[in-house]
Amino acid sequence: MIFFGHRFLASEHFYHIESIYCISKTPSNSTIYLTFDENNLDIIDHLFTHNIKFALHVKNVKELVYAHALGALYITVEKELAKNAQRVANDYLFDAKILAHIDDEDEIEELALNGVDGVIFAKGIIKIST
Repeated sequence: MIFFGHRFLASEHFYHIESIYCISKTPSNSTIYLTFDENNLDIIDHLFTHNIKFALHVKNVKELVYAHALGALYITVEKELAKNAQRVANDYLFDAKILAHIDDEDEIEELALNGVDGVIFAKGIIKIST
């Protein structure tokens, strides 16, 4: 299982951006984080075209398959969607890793038993503003 933002496990951070300009405010070789939205397609295309690692947060299975098709390295979901998202990712052999957003370490066991690739805590995401 992969951990991001856990209190005692070292990990890289994701950098949440809202514009292409914000990419320049992130450390080199960082992973960019944004929410899947049609309004963000220009940013997603820029990230993919320039081989910049990125994670997309999705709200449902349709957005999940879009995120994979768009080249996301990580796909984040709410805990309630994690089991189904992981099943779809396994069935379609996604390269992307599925990460469930969690607030409490007690949620790790259930997600691990359901085969979810990893978890992300709020501390794992740094907001970058314009």
